[in-house]
Amino acid sequence: MDKLDFSTILASSIHDIKNSLGLILTNLEDLLGNPANHIADPRQASLLQHEARRANANLNQLLIFYKLGQDQLCVNITANPLDEFLEEIIAENRSVCQALGLRIDHQCDTELMGFFDIELVRGVLEGAIGNARRYARTQIQLNAELMEGFLVIRVEDDGVGFPPSMLAQTDYRPQTLSSIVGTPGHTQLGLYFAAHLAQLHRQGDKCGSIRLVNGHLLPGGCFELWLP
Repeated sequence: MDKLDFSTILASSIHDIKNSLGLILTNLEDLLGNPANHIADPRQASLLQHEARRANANLNQLLIFYKLGQDQLCVNITANPLDEFLEEIIAENRSVCQALGLRIDHQCDTELMGFFDIELVRGVLEGAIGNARRYARTQIQLNAELMEGFLVIRVEDDGVGFPPSMLAQTDYRPQTLSSIVGTPGHTQLGLYFAAHLAQLHRQGDKCGSIRLVNGHLLPGGCFELWLP
């Protein structure tokens, strides 16, 4: 029997688990969306959906890291209407946010277009929304605008905001974050992931990046994805 590389086995297993989770999520969505079903506690079902989506997002992140390590990740840049894209992401997260007592909405010019890999950016925003759900008091907002020659997509909340230690770090390149990922007291793997995917977007001498600020349109934390 030929030897298999452990990372290949891990990637195959992740694919299988993702397929199973996808099936669970599809059935949960059908259950929650069908008024003929009388679920005793819809909030509990929505929270179950939330955890399944979170696990699925983490597995997707692992797969992307694997492809990055193997130089197998292809970036597919397409033209995307931001209003439609953000509305689609909000629709996917609305039931979970409602179960948590949170309002989620978006704000952007209806004519705004962006050029990016839609699945990679969706993965980054899903991670940011998952983080915002943990800290928001009542509201999460997605917004987008053109700024300084970049498309800036933000995920904001009305929580207490990022701690000073995170705001003090202004350099969120993957090369910088790799030194702190895995350090006791730091769990910035999601930021490392987002910074990597942002940097895969390039145009001329510009490349994508991420930033963290507090108090943009909402008073809490604000994750920014800058795309050239």
